[in-house]
Amino acid sequence: MLWLTPAVHSIIDASTYAHFLFNAFDTDHNGSVSFEDFVMGLSILLRGTVQEKLNWAFNLYDINKDGYITKEEMLDIMKAIYDMMGKCTYPVLKEETPRQHVEVFFQKMDKNKDGVVTIDEFIDCCQNDENIMRSMHLFENVL
Repeated sequence: MLWLTPAVHSIIDASTYAHFLFNAFDTDHNGSVSFEDFVMGLSILLRGTVQEKLNWAFNLYDINKDGYITKEEMLDIMKAIYDMMGKCTYPVLKEETPRQHVEVFFQKMDKNKDGVVTIDEFIDCCQNDENIMRSMHLFENVL
């Protein structure tokens, strides 16, 4: 059995989320992120319109790029985030916390209750959420 120190374990846990981010930046899905891909992604995140930022976020969550966010995809993202950050929180997060957040996400976003979130549902819900809209403007004056 392989035993890892907490620092090494955190690096491994961050790799799953890094993989999801890589795929979001790899817009042509060729398995590599060119400098242009990277700059375009950063440009959207830092200077894009709300619509562009929401499209980018949807693309991040739509892991298999089929145009829908499923509970499984959202759970994979949530687990990756919690694996990366959850061990640093106080109180320590419970194992079922990512699944609970996915359920809350779907109750809010899946307007027609068909088990998937479409881009239209995602954008509509985000645009009507004051906290999400505030977060869309966080980095506007960074550079």
